[in-house]
Amino acid sequence: MNKYPAIFTALFSLGVAMSPASAQENPFGIAIHGGAGTISKAKLTEEQEQAYRDKLEEAVNAGHKILAKGGDSLDAVKAAINILEDSPLFNAGMGAVYTFDGTHELDASIMDGNTMNAGAVAGVKHIKNPIDLALMVMNKSDHVMLSGVGAEEFALTQGMPLVPANTFDTDSRYRQLLDAKAKINAAESAAKDFHASATSLDLDYKFGTVGAVALDKNGNLAAGTSTGGMTAKRFGRIGDSPVIGAGTYAENGVCAVSATGHGEYFIRYHVAADICARMKYQQKNVIQASDEVINQRLVEAGGSGGIIAIDAQGNVATPFNTEGMYRASRVNKDEPLIMIWRDK
Repeated sequence: MNKYPAIFTALFSLGVAMSPASAQENPFGIAIHGGAGTISKAKLTEEQEQAYRDKLEEAVNAGHKILAKGGDSLDAVKAAINILEDSPLFNAGMGAVYTFDGTHELDASIMDGNTMNAGAVAGVKHIKNPIDLALMVMNKSDHVMLSGVGAEEFALTQGMPLVPANTFDTDSRYRQLLDAKAKINAAESAAKDFHASATSLDLDYKFGTVGAVALDKNGNLAAGTSTGGMTAKRFGRIGDSPVIGAGTYAENGVCAVSATGHGEYFIRYHVAADICARMKYQQKNVIQASDEVINQRLVEAGGSGGIIAIDAQGNVATPFNTEGMYRASRVNKDEPLIMIWRDK
């Protein structure tokens, strides 16, 4: 039963979903996202929309199954993200976008709210499931973030095989690259300025991510995020997804957050950690804290995107300030809730 009946409708109109935990001793739940952006209903066929919904449901159910059996929140996060990474529908893993030079550079991070330990990888080119390597960095190394060739060398020491770079090639993403480069070249030619390329692209070229947050029956929170980055990115650009506190954050007793959006803004405004800090130090609930950061502070700064968050009681928030955000959640024994737009 909803603990906030008087405000639920208003909050939902802001793009915030809340699934309060049922009255039970050990609440548990999971929320996932597949990226935010200009997701137009007119551009998605019924078949495409159903494909997204089916994959989101598969991923959220995979994580929920682990939690329902008493499994760990980290395992649930990893399982859900693996399914999204293995789908070409999303900008992560198999669906990663292309860099300006026609390659793929993948980022991921994961955080354990129980120990406050975290692991991340950035700019890897031969890792099928970057979230798996991020977890290895957390559990098997003394570091938080490894990048590029070094991260892949570490993967080999842990017995993780590398895959060919063309593993991530897809026709749809390549066409997206060609379109983006045409816009960039035209903008730079007209303005004689590299910075013009950043402003020449629509939001859909600038971000796309998958992520998961989970609360297990032992009260442990975890968060993870994985991405293929920004279409036509250059110079080894790294966004917020592998940055702890920006794209990913978790702390037991407070909340777990995974973000998707224009990464430069999420880094500057420390979005994921800011939401948890507002809850911890200002005693705001997950709905209030998430809405303030995404629909107020970020909007005022000019940043676009959204987050998924879950608190220590199993309440879920999924605010976004874009047209849509692929997302799903499942708490306790409830059925999964699958959403794309504000009206589901």
